[in-house]
Amino acid sequence: MASFDEFKISTPLRNALSDLGFEQATPIQEQAFPVVMSGKDVVGIAQTGTGKTFGYLLPIINDLPFSKDKHPRVIILVPTRELVVQVTEEVEKLGKYSSVRVQGVYGGTNMNRQKEALSLGVDIVVGTPARLYDLVLTRGLQLKNVKKLVIDEVDVMLDLGFRFQLVNIFELLPQRRQHIMFSATMTEDVDVLINDFFKGVEKISIAVSGTPLENIDQSCYALPNFYTKINLLVHLLQDEKTFHKVLIFVSNKRSADLVFKELSEFFSEEICVIHSNKTQNYRLRSINQFDSGKNRILVTTDVMSRGLDMDAISHVINFDTPIFPENYMHRIGRTGRAEKQGAAILLYTPTEESFKEGIEALMSKKIVKLELPDSVEIATQLTYDEQPKHIERENPLKQNEDERGAGFHEKSEKNKKQNQGGSYKRIISKKYSKPKTRGDKNASKRNKRK
Repeated sequence: MASFDEFKISTPLRNALSDLGFEQATPIQEQAFPVVMSGKDVVGIAQTGTGKTFGYLLPIINDLPFSKDKHPRVIILVPTRELVVQVTEEVEKLGKYSSVRVQGVYGGTNMNRQKEALSLGVDIVVGTPARLYDLVLTRGLQLKNVKKLVIDEVDVMLDLGFRFQLVNIFELLPQRRQHIMFSATMTEDVDVLINDFFKGVEKISIAVSGTPLENIDQSCYALPNFYTKINLLVHLLQDEKTFHKVLIFVSNKRSADLVFKELSEFFSEEICVIHSNKTQNYRLRSINQFDSGKNRILVTTDVMSRGLDMDAISHVINFDTPIFPENYMHRIGRTGRAEKQGAAILLYTPTEESFKEGIEALMSKKIVKLELPDSVEIATQLTYDEQPKHIERENPLKQNEDERGAGFHEKSEKNKKQNQGGSYKRIISKKYSKPKTRGDKNASKRNKRK
């Protein structure tokens, strides 16, 4: 890896890096720096946890001159509110000794306050596509001075349905601008976006999405059901020295709340939860408490699996096996960051075994299977989704034609008659038929004679 001393960066930026204790650049940072500085359109494909954020922030801040203009010159789009907060903080750290003004904008908060903050003047705006687009439409934000557009985790934005806002933002920006796009995966939708709006693109690829990080130890447990998974977690998490900072991923909000409820009985003061139904303040508070070490365990959905940088996560536990193998890669990328050693544990039931095989196929690597400890009890209790569904044979809502019981009989001739809309309507319609020739006043009289 190259040293930051070899980069042609300004003294204020060099001092900020020194305060942060960064001396060596990651491969994505080393390769992206000269390309972004050149002004070319850039597409960076790098695995999560490889330093993509600094990969585009370093050259942008280094190349951003002082300005008194109120309108932003750089727009950074990210998929989630948490990422807005994180990237904004990173800009503030790197711009500590310079005049960079930054403002984060996202939904779930008062838009008028964000307009007031933007009216004071800003160099860099970090935002989610939906809120930034709303601010532009209501004239709270003007894009006429934008020189650089950064799209971070673009594949996630497209998955979340932000294509409409992205395309419209592209149309509203000045024609002469630089595009900087970073992602962990290259999908067909991403490729279409690049072909439609980018010119003379230079691609930087550090690692494909299926390449497992070498410094992450991966293992898995085969378990029969949800509550046996809970029992195993209780057993493992009692080892506070080994599992000192644990991120638990689940597939949906309902599962997150249930796992949190069950584990709270054993680790009430050490556990917190995040998902999209939680308020913004609650989510940010949970992140801060987990990152600072106040809470040892954080239960979350995939909202946390992309982009968020947490210090020294010892273990990522996949409580639910993700359906899409790429999501597994993004999840485990939360540990083993900055060249540190990490660990990832996958829990899967018989219904999830095919998902695990898909992950192994993507990585071209088998996940080490561990035996269930003898002290962990096999649970007999099942969740609603795991309980066998009994279909009543005589239930008319579930019945098939060949399952009719002995009490079934055909309708009588009288009851087979179809409703023709009421006798009065039929009589009136027959008596006053519409003329066959438009404008012929005698048509109805001729019909009556017939």
